[in-house]
Amino acid sequence: MSVQVLVAASALGQGVAAADAVLERLAARARPVLGIATGSSPLPLYEQLARRARELPPLRGFALDEYLGLPAGHPQSYREVVRREVVEPLGLDPARIHVPDGGAPDPEHAAAAYEELIRAAGGIDVQVLGIGGNGHLAFNEPGSALDSRTRVVELTASTREANARFFPSPGDVPTHALTQGLGTIREARSLVLLASGPQKADVIAAALSGPVTPEMPASLLQLHPDVTVLLTGGAEAGLDPESYRRVRENSTAGR
Repeated sequence: MSVQVLVAASALGQGVAAADAVLERLAARARPVLGIATGSSPLPLYEQLARRARELPPLRGFALDEYLGLPAGHPQSYREVVRREVVEPLGLDPARIHVPDGGAPDPEHAAAAYEELIRAAGGIDVQVLGIGGNGHLAFNEPGSALDSRTRVVELTASTREANARFFPSPGDVPTHALTQGLGTIREARSLVLLASGPQKADVIAAALSGPVTPEMPASLLQLHPDVTVLLTGGAEAGLDPESYRRVRENSTAGR
């Protein structure tokens, strides 16, 4: 296991440090592939990558997941979120950025096809991640097999409740999704996870220092050879201070 934990004093510092980690790893690959997470946690990273778009090599990208059943163009479909928050700000070629097909008539077939598409691209070089309050990575809820592949999943009540803020009412949150599996995520060459706020402190501590178990999907991080975890806003509160390094925030922030 090689997990580097960095703690920043602000979301800006977190985003700058995350961008440094991502760009360094992408630059080492001839045909880099970026794994794209949605949600609020990765936004500081994407904001900094947009500022440094000239440093980005030509990229292919794969989103982690997508809701099932939302109509094409729905503003909360992850296809639309990725377009708004990643593809357009970073100036990426939309034809090279892939999202699972949440409208496919046969979702199981779409899941298998997505897994094959990742494999055909040579795998993911840098996978960006957030972490759910119950320890989920992507939509891999507690109980997901650590070797699971891209598949259809049922969302837990807690995940749907957490995501209800993005929809007109809780009843509008989809009940199922397509998600890369934990085994798929583990095969990425590097993992970069962002988390912020004291509400994430317990789950971060459990993921990084608790037992590796399907009941804590993010404990998968302990099995990976190259993980960078970037925390801010008290998300580090459950960790031993000796286990992380503080990021120096200086004039290069926001460059």
